[in-house]
Parts: sequence; C-alpha cells; structure tokens
Amino acid sequence: MAVVIHGDGSFAGQGVVYETLHLSALPNYTTGGSVHVVVNNQVAFTTDTKSGRSSQYCTDAAKAFNAPIFHVNGDDMEAVVMVCELAAEWCQTFHSDVVIDIECYRRFGHNEIDKPLFTQPKMYHIYVPFV
Repeated sequence: MAVVIHGDGSFAGQGVVYETLHLSALPNYTTGGSVHVVVNNQVAFTTDTKSGRSSQYCTDAAKAFNAPIFHVNGDDMEAVVMVCELAAEWCQTFHSDVVIDIECYRRFGHNEIDKPLFTQPKMYHIYVPFV
C-alpha cells in the first residue's frame, strides 16, 4: 500500500499533488489506491485560511476525484489510529485514493521568531487558552 505524507501547505499548494491524484486511475500508473496523510499543523500558512486558499480545507483538492477525506483531531491518538485503519481498509476494498487530514496546531510557532499568538490569535487561544 502506498502512503504519501504531506504538509498542509504542500497538499493545497503543490501542483504535483493534484497531478498525482489526477493520474491515479490510469491503468499503467495506478497503485491501487494511496493513503495521503496530511499533517495539518498550520505551519505553511501564517495567515487565516480565508486568505491562504479558495476552499475551507487544505485537502479539498481531493474532492475533485471523489476521494474520501477523513478529518481527525491530532490530539486524539485513538481516533487517528482508527481513521488510519479505516483508510487502509478503503484502499484495499475500493483500490482508490483516500485522504487523512490530521488537524493539529503549532504550539510553539512557525519558527523561532513567529508566535502563533500573532498570526493565528483565535485558534491559538482555543488550543492554548491560558496564554
């Protein structure tokens, strides 16, 4: 089984992701379904999602190919494991791509000088309310 790991910015912003999904059903190219794991920790976007892309989720490109997209809370490890098992079963049963969007957050910022309190204040206060 093919497993492809992406960041939130790479899945939404790199053309190779869309191209790979677009070619995935061709007889000489298919892998029989790939699991695309997106670590969505907001690192790629230091702006609100409304300003960073045209759709609500970074994984929305997969909708064009009718690939199921599972959004899961990265803080709930049992849920992440359950969704990964479900995605593997999907690939084995239907031989098509599936996307897992692991919703995370950047607790300590994008880099050493960027605090998420400044770039994502509402989200930061939800995840880290004591700040």
